[in-house]
Amino acid sequence: MPIDTFEATGDISDEFENFRAAPGGNNNGNALGPIADGHRQINWDAGIAPFDMPGDFFNATVTRGAEFNTGVGSEFRVSNPDLADPTASAGGDNEFDSISPTYPDQFQTFSDPRLFTPFGTNVLNVNFFVSGSDTPATVNGFGAVFTDVDLDDSTSLNFFDINNNLLFSDFVNPDPQGLSFLDATFAPGELFRVRITSGNTPIGADDDPANGVDIAVMDDFLYGEPQAAVVGEVPEASSLALFGLGLITLGLMIPQRKK
Repeated sequence: MPIDTFEATGDISDEFENFRAAPGGNNNGNALGPIADGHRQINWDAGIAPFDMPGDFFNATVTRGAEFNTGVGSEFRVSNPDLADPTASAGGDNEFDSISPTYPDQFQTFSDPRLFTPFGTNVLNVNFFVSGSDTPATVNGFGAVFTDVDLDDSTSLNFFDINNNLLFSDFVNPDPQGLSFLDATFAPGELFRVRITSGNTPIGADDDPANGVDIAVMDDFLYGEPQAAVVGEVPEASSLALFGLGLITLGLMIPQRKK
């Protein structure tokens, strides 16, 4: 179980700042790790993340120790690209209006102007590494900001240890066309992977919560400084791939509904 959880909807600033202090108050930016304490933050807004973003961009290129995968092609999109970006959609993009013209009215930003989503799926895994390296790592907490969560059982975070045991899971509180925030802190060395389910369908032009279709995307990620995982307990590379593919497919880990 987590040491603590933080969650909020609407004006999430206070809870976000409370969590920022919990895993470590210093923002370590792009400094190579490991660093004894502090945290890392991804807000997508510097403009260097391409519209069609590689899953290892925030470890291999921007050294913040986080890599993303989906197990089904691992495509990711960052909105509002530079128009010179060769991966951008024709005419650019504003909060994914290249996918649906309604999205700038639906999707708020916590940190303006960019947002993030997996593409072709609504589920992704966050794996941690000593910043700028291929050394698997653990962190002492993780949180994410979501926008336009419409339904109370569509969006969730699942937290796993190094042996793929589920530590904690919870649904994100909804706030249609607003912001939602959820995170959890753990003992050092405990949290190895986070699975994020954003909405109940991949991003497309068909957000229709009245008929049970909820499309949600993400803004800032915040997590404790990645520390090298204990030698001898790191799963084989093939097992890491199965974390994303097998468990998503089988649906073995289901978050608990809020009381």
